[in-house]
Amino acid sequence: MIKLDKRALAMLLAVLMIISVTACSQQTPTVTPEEKGIFTPGTYTGEANGLNGLIKVEVKVDANKILEVKILEHKESPGISDNAIRNIPESIVEYQSLNIDTVSGATYSSNGILEAVKNALSSSGANIEELMKEIDVSSKPGETINKSADVVIIGGGGAGLAAAVSALQNDAKVIVLEKMPSVGGSTIMAGGQYNAVDDIRQHAYEMRPELISEIESYTKQEPVNDTHKRLMDELASQIEEYKANGSTYVFDSPQFHALQAFRGGDQVGNLELIETLTKGAEESIGWLENLGVDFRDEIATVTGALWQRTHQIDAPAGTGLVEPLYNRCVDLGVEIITNMKAESLVKDESGRVVTVKAVDVFGSPYEFTGSKGIIVETGGFSNNKELRAKYNPSLTSDMVSTNQPGATGDGIIMATEIGAGTTGMEYIQVYPLATPGTGALQGRARKMSGLDDVIVVNKEGSRFINEDARRDDFVAAIKEQTDSICFDINDSTIVEERNSFNENVETLVKLGRIYKGDTLADLEKQLGMPAGSLEKTVAEYNVMVENKNDTVFGRKLFAHKIEVGPFYATPRAPSIHHTMGGLLIDPDAHVLDVNGQIIQGLYAAGEVTGGIHGSNRLGGNATADVTTFGRIAGNSIINDNN
Repeated sequence: MIKLDKRALAMLLAVLMIISVTACSQQTPTVTPEEKGIFTPGTYTGEANGLNGLIKVEVKVDANKILEVKILEHKESPGISDNAIRNIPESIVEYQSLNIDTVSGATYSSNGILEAVKNALSSSGANIEELMKEIDVSSKPGETINKSADVVIIGGGGAGLAAAVSALQNDAKVIVLEKMPSVGGSTIMAGGQYNAVDDIRQHAYEMRPELISEIESYTKQEPVNDTHKRLMDELASQIEEYKANGSTYVFDSPQFHALQAFRGGDQVGNLELIETLTKGAEESIGWLENLGVDFRDEIATVTGALWQRTHQIDAPAGTGLVEPLYNRCVDLGVEIITNMKAESLVKDESGRVVTVKAVDVFGSPYEFTGSKGIIVETGGFSNNKELRAKYNPSLTSDMVSTNQPGATGDGIIMATEIGAGTTGMEYIQVYPLATPGTGALQGRARKMSGLDDVIVVNKEGSRFINEDARRDDFVAAIKEQTDSICFDINDSTIVEERNSFNENVETLVKLGRIYKGDTLADLEKQLGMPAGSLEKTVAEYNVMVENKNDTVFGRKLFAHKIEVGPFYATPRAPSIHHTMGGLLIDPDAHVLDVNGQIIQGLYAAGEVTGGIHGSNRLGGNATADVTTFGRIAGNSIINDNN
């Protein structure tokens, strides 16, 4: 046994302490503040307002990573918000970021989810500013990935999906490329209105005799070309037959629809394309119904439609059109690739367009070859501020749009780079009755999108225009009112629990997006209108309904009085809505070059094209347009190769 004196023992203890401390430091490193991690590990909850009310989320994190995002509670609209509810939490975890693109068609829901997650992570000690930095998803370009099919379609909106189904029905193999996280484009954000002649639904309504003179006015114009003269002659014969038969139902025909669209667009549209639209819209109703699209029985007149031919799809917003088309694509084996941005079109040695170059969100290059050709259906350019300012400088960069964020004119840019012609690029429509500040179409009290039972008043409680006016005239009138704002006024007879966007009306009232009053006097008070002003305006309007005569503004659209409380007021303001200009096409959806010649292998449909709507699109014609020309493009690309 070794004996140590006190001095040796002290030295030994000191050595042992040093060894112990060293060992401990190796097992549990000293942590500086910078090395603590991004988050305090744990599970956090957060809330924020979505479209229809509070969205509550749960976020689980460890020290350096977001592990899981769950939506605990929400009141968002089924169909419209589904992709946001699914994709936004997945993207936050995948990219470890809050700088996530909002899902097309569900901007309110997307932003609500992101804000709720932000609020949750604020409790975790996270640097929110750091999480909001732009995501660097680029990588060193690897080998190009090649894919092929009979038909490659750029754009998964209404036109793209209609073209895909049409091509599929011709036994083609189809690939659809969509740059956004989900399909639907601007179609899924629309109100689900579809203009078409309908001998069944329209015959259920009685037409006032004095409207015959309105129809006959379209037969008495100076013809601008042979097609115009032929359509006027055909309409004149139809009217004579209608009168000879003693008919009283709402008169309509593809010729009348075409002449209204032509005149409504200041006679600068292509009448051959317009006639193709109006005939095809009528034919497409049965096609859509066979795919599962459900139209309500009512026929209305949507804002700026000019005639009682607007069909309302009986589902939230544009989901009633997009979902049946999408489901048919899935059932028939279409390969739909989202988050895939097309960048250029490539011709082969013969000058035929056969290839699309694209990149995914990681910057990986792809080439998609369509042996029968390429269909461009990328929508308009209302969210490309530089492009719209180039053609219409009056549309300033601060103006909001009703459209989805991907409406940036990609297809127009790609096609013109290989020689495609354009037409009417300066014609950009502003929608009169959108949500102030955001530009969204949602947020109204009424179920039906038509204005048959609605009046529009200013802050002084007075009407200032005939509600069935052209959209551009409507916008000009609103801009002359106090604060460039107006209000939809309707009673409870056209209000259901949920509106046409599947929003809960009472929730919108609680959120202050809609005003509700048991009496008109109550509504006046809430809106800050002069006492008695709205009551007086509604009383005058109700007399006009009785007499079917607007002695002030010449409104021709009358259905029911506004008299059953409670009463509703929805704030509305103009928002950029539709770009009428785009690629030159012929009635078979071939894209034409600057000399008017067909570019072999290239087709287009929907808002990416020009010439169909002239200078002003009739409300309700866009959904008919994307369906009709989408079908045509899908048929033409197959027939041209048989």
